[in-house]
Amino acid sequence: MVRSRLGLLAACGLFAGTQALVSCDPPVPAEGAADMATYTPRHLSTTLTWWGDNRKRLDAFMDTYGKGSSSYDASKKPIALFDWDNTIIKNDVGDIVLFWMLRMNKIFQPPDKNWRRTSFILNPDALTLLKACDSLANAGEVLPTGKPEGVACADAILSVYLDNKGKTGLAAFSGYNYRRMEPTYAWAVQLQAGYTPAEIGLLSRDAIVEALAAKEGATQTVGSRQVNAYLRVYDQMKDLIESMTQNGFDVWVVTATSEPVVRAFASSVSLPSDRVIGVRMVLDASGKQTYNLQGCGDVPDGKNDGGANFEGNEIMTYIDGKRCWVNKVIYGDASAQAVNQRPEDKRHLFAAGDSNTDVVFVRDATQLKLIVNRNKAELMCNAYGNYMNRYLVNPMFIDPRPQQTALYPCSSTACLSPTGVAGPCLDEAQSAIPDQKDAVYPTM
Repeated sequence: MVRSRLGLLAACGLFAGTQALVSCDPPVPAEGAADMATYTPRHLSTTLTWWGDNRKRLDAFMDTYGKGSSSYDASKKPIALFDWDNTIIKNDVGDIVLFWMLRMNKIFQPPDKNWRRTSFILNPDALTLLKACDSLANAGEVLPTGKPEGVACADAILSVYLDNKGKTGLAAFSGYNYRRMEPTYAWAVQLQAGYTPAEIGLLSRDAIVEALAAKEGATQTVGSRQVNAYLRVYDQMKDLIESMTQNGFDVWVVTATSEPVVRAFASSVSLPSDRVIGVRMVLDASGKQTYNLQGCGDVPDGKNDGGANFEGNEIMTYIDGKRCWVNKVIYGDASAQAVNQRPEDKRHLFAAGDSNTDVVFVRDATQLKLIVNRNKAELMCNAYGNYMNRYLVNPMFIDPRPQQTALYPCSSTACLSPTGVAGPCLDEAQSAIPDQKDAVYPTM
């Protein structure tokens, strides 16, 4: 069992419980007539800065569809979906946890020292690079990636994960659906194999506490590289989630990060841990995570023996996969059709995201869509295309990006096909989106 530095106090402290842990989430009282009679709408704090009229529009949205609305039905709460990394928080907690695992020697040598077991779409060039780890530990033992003798191994793992590059600089992964998988994101979760979800939650708490305590802008050395060392919760997003919850919305997170990792962070924004949908792994008979992804829609659970015989491992909570997992978990659709868009009256009302990975579940929102501007082309084409005036764009709340001076190439190359071919973008009505100017950025 992985031991948390913070011991058992951490389990019911800053962060919510994870799978297989005793839940520390506060009880949610049932809503009834008395509750509605005493209900007072909560609006966003006026002390927190939002771009333009975004606060006003968000308040109006909550007034229109929340408990104060005459059409509100507590048995069918309106659903609001949020991405996690760089939408609710600054930086990526998946990065932070992988960096921590490398520093603390927590990644296991794969069976037979065969790195293709970790991902069947790793290319030979990446497998050659990862041979730097072969002599450091027997199969099933932890790799000393945080020790001097493990620097080359840590660097190899970081090259594959951060750069998507193998030994000679070729792409580390190939042969995947670009609308269902981001293989580097998936690999960060696959490298958590050998731990139970509860153990991942505990070690994640240690990494998160350290990153929240680090100075803004701090870096750390992992292997021979300097990488990010800090996280922050965006106060504005915490306020928005808490306000939506108090106003009667059913708030969820859908993330391309390991689900136990984000569950360990969820209480920082007053979100119950069971309202997190992330990357879920197949468990072995002892309850430990394997290298295989749980399936969704028309993709079965993963199975990978490291050779040519494999199935599944082809979808995660990424672009179309986010829609699939929302439909599977929130709406109970376990069919092959879960990858398809639901009818408008059976979808979420609100979505918030920051990256191309979020574009499909954001587009699926029927009333309001909040975009944190990180200059991600496909998402920003949709945001500035502003179909039916339902998009709000806000600069990043910490260290915002400057204006992108070039137009977003929406009419030509901003959107990717399932095979990775760049092409034009279409809006929700399947109309072409013209090239867009970056118009929401810090001016001071």
